[in-house]
Amino acid sequence: MILIVEDNEQLSKNIKTILDMNWFSSKIVYSAEDAEKEKLNDYNLIILDINLPWKNGFEFLKQIRSKWNNISVLILTSKWTSEDKVEWLELWADDYITKPFDIPEFIARIKAILRRDTWIKAEKTSLNGYDIYPNQEKVLKNWAEIWISSLEFKLLMYFLKNRWKVIPRDELYENVWWDFYEHMFSRSVDVYIANLRKKLWKDIIKTRKWSGYYLE
Repeated sequence: MILIVEDNEQLSKNIKTILDMNWFSSKIVYSAEDAEKEKLNDYNLIILDINLPWKNGFEFLKQIRSKWNNISVLILTSKWTSEDKVEWLELWADDYITKPFDIPEFIARIKAILRRDTWIKAEKTSLNGYDIYPNQEKVLKNWAEIWISSLEFKLLMYFLKNRWKVIPRDELYENVWWDFYEHMFSRSVDVYIANLRKKLWKDIIKTRKWSGYYLE
């Protein structure tokens, strides 16, 4: 079930029609205040307009994350800065899309988020002395939490899902970043893998020259 939080009545109805045509059940509310009245934990995804009246979408997003880490959120916005994008993706949101949007891309992003959710559902998994809690996006070592960003955590989970498999960069961008074409010529994967190696252990992720990376 998808909750659409968008104050533009026509746009919200258009989004619902698009979702209906792609076999997604959805409900519309027009403000954060109306969304607060919903039982949010019953929803698989919230499509959230960032420019809402009264309480804006970003404030509502912080409120959601103060209670739940397991509710996926797709930001809907008419404009963004690079600082906005970093804050949304690293700390709070699962993905974003700008208005006006391409319908196939919009559906592809929703499917990618929901596909990811099917493998981030275990209560706990252990790896080399680390306890990993997918629903809380937490990594503990000897009961002490090691801080890693949301995107670093998603990258780690994707490697766990595909342990021993050599994963090309393109696959990581498509399944963890989702905005594949924006990142395909960047070195973002290398930077985030380097961060995981520093924060956890040096050889957590191995490099296979010319092929990609794998979790040993």
